[in-house]
Amino acid sequence: MTVGALQGLKVLDLSRVLAGPWAGQLLGDLGADVVKVERPGAGDDTRAWGPPWVKDAGGHDSRQAAYFQCANRNKRSIAVDMATPEGQALLRELAAQADVVLENFKVGGLAPYGLDYASLQAINPRLIYCSITGFGQTGPYAPRAGYDFLIQGLGGLMSLTGRPDGDDGAGPQKVGVALVDIMTGLYATIAVLAALNHRHATGEGQQIDLALLDVQVAALANQAASFLTTGQSPRRMGNAHPTIVPYQDFPTADGDMILAIGNDGQFARFCAAAGHPEWSTDERFATNPARVTNRAVLIPLLRQATVMKTTAEWVALLESQAVPCGPINRLADVFADPQVLARGLQIALPHPVFGSVPGVANPIRLSASPVSYRQAPPTLGEHQAQVLADWLGRAIP
Repeated sequence: MTVGALQGLKVLDLSRVLAGPWAGQLLGDLGADVVKVERPGAGDDTRAWGPPWVKDAGGHDSRQAAYFQCANRNKRSIAVDMATPEGQALLRELAAQADVVLENFKVGGLAPYGLDYASLQAINPRLIYCSITGFGQTGPYAPRAGYDFLIQGLGGLMSLTGRPDGDDGAGPQKVGVALVDIMTGLYATIAVLAALNHRHATGEGQQIDLALLDVQVAALANQAASFLTTGQSPRRMGNAHPTIVPYQDFPTADGDMILAIGNDGQFARFCAAAGHPEWSTDERFATNPARVTNRAVLIPLLRQATVMKTTAEWVALLESQAVPCGPINRLADVFADPQVLARGLQIALPHPVFGSVPGVANPIRLSASPVSYRQAPPTLGEHQAQVLADWLGRAIP
């Protein structure tokens, strides 16, 4: 077994659903000992977010949701009722031994249990306490619950996503995965690592205040910069790009493909391959700013050309000319793709109940301290005795 970069780090994961568990899983992949605290009898909400359900060793539905499996590997599960004095006392004992606590309760939700930052910092001054909420610890929305879909709308992402007004099916559209939760989990991991480095230098722990809304607004990236520069709200453009042309989907003889042409040289090579070298010298299209200005003229011309070959023919031709392009894959195509196979992005972890659980590999590739897959997503309370022995040196009370 390789030694992970975060081996020896103890993480007490009080979070549920996706953003917090995603951060916990990433820390676990990097070698941390992550203990997931769940409600007795029910566990993390996502255990019941099915179907689909994981199949047991006999091929039958287990009533354990596939959703839970995506964010909880490399964790050990304990079941603790934090509503009881005994449960609260146990969690405080564990927090006293922890390096990091992850939680995504509503603001102030853990204070009545003595599990808020102030209470735990008093018994463990080196503790890094990462609080993930919808809207942060301050501001007029702080008391509100926040969910990914809600934040995608409130934070502006849905105003940028979807077909443009006037098209069939026009209207705001959410992203097909809970992207805000995923990004928040990534930011949480970065923040924890930054806080660990600060503690290494000073000996001080700290609280991390991370909000889904803050993450969503920060991730607006170039679209936010465009708005702040011009004062004009970007409009929905379907699969087109606001400042790069051509950079969108195009029809082919048997489906669709994506052209992602990022500079004038790539455009000239595309034009030559498409049998229309004159487009690259036309003053309306010769430069990207000109192509953006004359998008309405150029795109129909390109569409007339792209339907003349199949997607596979275009991909083979344009790749040979170093023109970025590709198919629009279904997930079955993704996991059968030779590059995905070569990179080992589909994994399977042995499981004591299900036989094995499929999953997706961590994309981080570290040469000296690679990620490892030590533990399938746990059953509820699977590691109760083990964790209490390892962290507290005692058996179950």
